[in-house]
Amino acid sequence: MMIGYILRRLLYAIPILIGVNVLTFALFFVVNTPDDMARINLGVKHVTPDAIAKWKEDHGYNKPLVLNKQAGGWRALTDTVFFEKSAAMFAFRFGRSDDGRDIGREIKTRMWPSLAIALPVFLVGLAVNVSFALMMVFFRATYLDFVGVVACVAMMSISGLFYIIAGQFLVSKLWHWVPISGFDWGWDGFKFLVLPVAIGVVSGIGAGARWYRTLFIEEIGKDYVRTARAKGLSEWRVLFRHVLKNAMIPILTGAVVVIPLLFMGSLITESFFGIPGLGSYTIDAINSQDFSVVRAMVFLGSLLYIAGLILTDISYTLVDPRVRLE
Repeated sequence: MMIGYILRRLLYAIPILIGVNVLTFALFFVVNTPDDMARINLGVKHVTPDAIAKWKEDHGYNKPLVLNKQAGGWRALTDTVFFEKSAAMFAFRFGRSDDGRDIGREIKTRMWPSLAIALPVFLVGLAVNVSFALMMVFFRATYLDFVGVVACVAMMSISGLFYIIAGQFLVSKLWHWVPISGFDWGWDGFKFLVLPVAIGVVSGIGAGARWYRTLFIEEIGKDYVRTARAKGLSEWRVLFRHVLKNAMIPILTGAVVVIPLLFMGSLITESFFGIPGLGSYTIDAINSQDFSVVRAMVFLGSLLYIAGLILTDISYTLVDPRVRLE
């Protein structure tokens, strides 16, 4: 039954990916035609009809966009820009960027620095947010709870850029504890990751802890909690053994949003700290208007998000027997 459910979800994902792919292709080539892309890459001084035609031929944009009327049979659909640039991504053939580098190789290389930041931020942040939320719920309706909620709202109101700039100024420039930016492999790279990970965790406490507190407050008003208290269980055991367990479904749902970031990286953080991950790769592609890279990253992000949704549905059956029975 579980295998059939997974197969159905995978089949549902196919039209979604096709729709995202078609929409992304249409948006890129409606806003920027291949001629416009050639002009951007060639520069104003080198734009001539011959130069544009040569650039399009070198980069595979000299073919019809969707339908090649001059070709016969299947080549009418396959000998097109859409099939070679967008449909090929379903086979994980991402092609080459405008500067000639292999996009697939770049993704394989850059995913590890992104994971080195995103994975600790995700795990540590989840533990910190849930623990802080449980503490506020334990001391609910007291000054500690009030101060905690005010602190969460204040932290939510501060831009993520403030945490990055303030952290770089205090920790790196003023105190000289860790480098202000850069990246290295192995254990030597630990000093470059401490500050980005700490900033990622701290900047997410406000929204995360406040949201988890709302979930736990809703759970403690239910009948099973009153029954557990009537049996003489302590408040800590009620929170950790019952409330936390029954709140796992919304917690898992919230974690889905982070799954694509584990591979895609943080766009702003990686750019500010000079980390060669997928986030900075995407930002650099947007700045240079390298649409081949941007399309590949949009497709990869959509694929990872759908995979996260499927994994979340599967995990529901592990934490909640009611879902398994349904």
